Amino acid sequence: MIPPRHRLGAGAAFVLAATVLLTACAASPPAAAPSGPPTPAATTPPPEPSSTPAPEPSPDDDPTCETLIGESVVADFQSLGWTSQAEPFYIGSFEVAEGLQCVWADFEGPAGDHGQMFGWARISEEDATSTQAELVRQGWIREEGPEGVYITESSDTTVATDDEGYGMTYLFAAGWVKLADTKQGLLLIEWPKG
Repeated sequence: MIPPRHRLGAGAAFVLAATVLLTACAASPPAAAPSGPPTPAATTPPPEPSSTPAPEPSPDDDPTCETLIGESVVADFQSLGWTSQAEPFYIGSFEVAEGLQCVWADFEGPAGDHGQMFGWARISEEDATSTQAELVRQGWIREEGPEGVYITESSDTTVATDDEGYGMTYLFAAGWVKLADTKQGLLLIEWPKG
C-alpha cells in the first residue's frame, strides 16, 4: 500500500503533467493541408573528425621525457604504472645547461632498483672532450664506433648491465650526447628527431 503523503505527491505530479500536455496541445495551430510535394529539409553533414596528426617535434625543439624515447616505449612504461621525472643532465661533475635526463619508474610504489634512465643534451666539442677525459680518469671505458664515442661505466662499479655487459653509457656525437643506464638502452632514444 502506498502511504498517503506519497499518493498526494504522485497525484500532484499527474495533474501538473496533464496541464502541461493540454496547454501544449491548445497552443498549437491547426496543421495546414499540404499544397504540393514536400520540400526536403536542408541538412548539414556532421563535421568530420580532424585527421591532422599532432605535429612532430623538430630537431630545433627541446626534448621532453615523452619525446626523448619512442611512443611505444612510453606506452609500455605507462602500462606498468611508471611515470617520468626530469632531472639536470650531468656528465661527471659537469652539468650540461640545456640537457635533459629522465628517470622512468613507479615512484608511487615501493622503493627499488626497477627503472630506466635516458638523457640527451646539446654539447660543444670542447665540453665533450673535457667531460670524456674526466670520465676516463675516473675509470670509465672509452670506445669509438661508427655512431660516435662511447664512454661506459667500468664493470667494477656498474649496478646493472645489458646482454653485452655494458652498464651506464654515454654516446658522444657531433654537437650532442646521449645517456642510458645501459649501452643497449641508447637504442631507445629517438632524439634528435628528423
